[in-house]
Amino acid sequence: MTFTALGDAAVVVALGSGIDAAGLPQVRALTAALERDRPAGVVDIVPAYATVTVFYEPGRLAGIGETPHDRVCRLITERARLLETEAKKHFAKPARTVEIPVCYGGEFGPDLEEVARHCGMEPATVVQAHQAAEYLVHAMGFAPGFPYLGGLPAKLSVPRRATPRPAVPAGSVGIGGAQTGIYPLATPGGWQIIGRTPLALFRPGATEPALLRVGDGVKFRAITPGELAAWK
Repeated sequence: MTFTALGDAAVVVALGSGIDAAGLPQVRALTAALERDRPAGVVDIVPAYATVTVFYEPGRLAGIGETPHDRVCRLITERARLLETEAKKHFAKPARTVEIPVCYGGEFGPDLEEVARHCGMEPATVVQAHQAAEYLVHAMGFAPGFPYLGGLPAKLSVPRRATPRPAVPAGSVGIGGAQTGIYPLATPGGWQIIGRTPLALFRPGATEPALLRVGDGVKFRAITPGELAAWK
């Protein structure tokens, strides 16, 4: 566990590196420990990939002989004493598995053909491989409710588009490098779009606005254009 200052009001706690499925339980365990016993002055806790970023108010963490940074690092360390045990006991498996229906190709997946060409496959084979994999949510960001999913088969890894689209429809499922993700809102974007889901990934009026959370498992399921149109 290493600490790196992020400006003068946040610290990044690194528990590994990159997209690490084996390290994600520790990220979830530390996040839960900090949420359960949040130190005074800590205003936000953000898990992402192999890190947990802790945002704090320096004025509330100043102490005799300690800088706010040193104190928040000490408080985090105290709460992480049983990190490995907690990770194995409570966070070894996904928090839950969410099924995402996807209509692949055509107007809903305009880049499917290009992805297939890049990968040396037929479009149907890309769809089969994409929905057969098991994914984990490693981070949330870019737009509210946007999940970054690890677990994409290496044979489907493709670079992002050379020129991003000015508008990608909400629900679009895309591939960006070694990850797949879902656009919760209509936004600009450069991921390769292979399909669309009718599910709302971001619901502003809900108790939990984001459908997915870091640590969730995700499975994709192919549906027809007719099923997409009829979805309620």
